[in-house]
Amino acid sequence: MIDLGVSKIALIGAVALIVIGPEKLPRVARTVGTLLGKAQRYVNDVKQEVSRSMELDELKKMKETVEGAARDVENSIQTHSSDFEKSWSEATSTDSSTSLPGYESFPEYKHPKKKWRLKTGATPQWYKARSGTRTRAQSGAARVARFRPRPGPASGGSA
Repeated sequence: MIDLGVSKIALIGAVALIVIGPEKLPRVARTVGTLLGKAQRYVNDVKQEVSRSMELDELKKMKETVEGAARDVENSIQTHSSDFEKSWSEATSTDSSTSLPGYESFPEYKHPKKKWRLKTGATPQWYKARSGTRTRAQSGAARVARFRPRPGPASGGSA
């Protein structure tokens, strides 16, 4: 780049002071400073864009290599699984009364018929009933309707 020393900067300042004049020099210096700042920001933005595009190209190459490796693994798994299925079908197609040596036949799985989706709390029901804890959620409108006094038979004053 340009080699600017202290003496060269002093010479440029002196020439600018003579040519531009002392009244306009601060305003021109501010303008030149802002223009240099904008130029530096522009150069930095261009550098960042170039580095981003280079990184993007590298990531695309890495993606292609990973996809190729995944395809290779998938192909090898498919070949091994077909070999396994062949050997399994050969092993299971023999007489069913004879079992493989060292293996016992186990009964088929039976679900315990438990409500496994139902979440139950750790507090027992008898404790909740004794302490008065609500065990069922009820909306506000339903609670009002439940405890609203019911109109009974008219107890008029004709008795």
